[in-house]
Amino acid sequence: MNHPAMSIRIQAACSELIWAVRLNLMWLVFTLAGGVVLGLGPATVAAYTLARRRARYETFQAWTEFWTVYRREFVRASLLVLPAAALATVLVGNYLYLSALGPSVGALRIATFVALIALAGVGAYVGPLYVHYNLPLRAYWPKAAQLALMRPASSVLLLLALSAIAYATSAAPILAPLISFGAWIYLNTWLCQRFFAENEARLHSKGNS
Repeated sequence: MNHPAMSIRIQAACSELIWAVRLNLMWLVFTLAGGVVLGLGPATVAAYTLARRRARYETFQAWTEFWTVYRREFVRASLLVLPAAALATVLVGNYLYLSALGPSVGALRIATFVALIALAGVGAYVGPLYVHYNLPLRAYWPKAAQLALMRPASSVLLLLALSAIAYATSAAPILAPLISFGAWIYLNTWLCQRFFAENEARLHSKGNS
């Protein structure tokens, strides 16, 4: 066994774990600073922005950069995130309500669950898209839906990653304030960066811009 190589891998893994914890803390602090509703959008976009920079091996002052992006994107990020967050809240509420009614409304419950999965699958692309591409604000959700449909294997992988983090959090709720949100944002960004690169390479090989 190559002990120096193993030590380097362990150190790298610990570094990434610590980064996810820091990202989680920043996201929570700035979300709460905006009273949750007003803080959710800009905190989420700021977290994705820093996650992308980290995935590209850039160096920066995390808290300073987070605050800079948070202020700059306050309005646009809220318009991007809040409608989907409201829809997700309604769907989750409906699902829990229908589940309590029992098997008599099984079809409606399943339809609500499918809608939640579809929203999660499309939403998994939105944050990484927003910080990677400069598009009109109204274009991000349709573009994310297009990617989700065009890359079903990637979409399934993103949903599996989200499900794994959600399952771990439900089994150990203490993970939510410690790492869960940061881990998802960072992993989501890391995966989507690779999906975007593959898609761009494919389009370039076909002679498209």
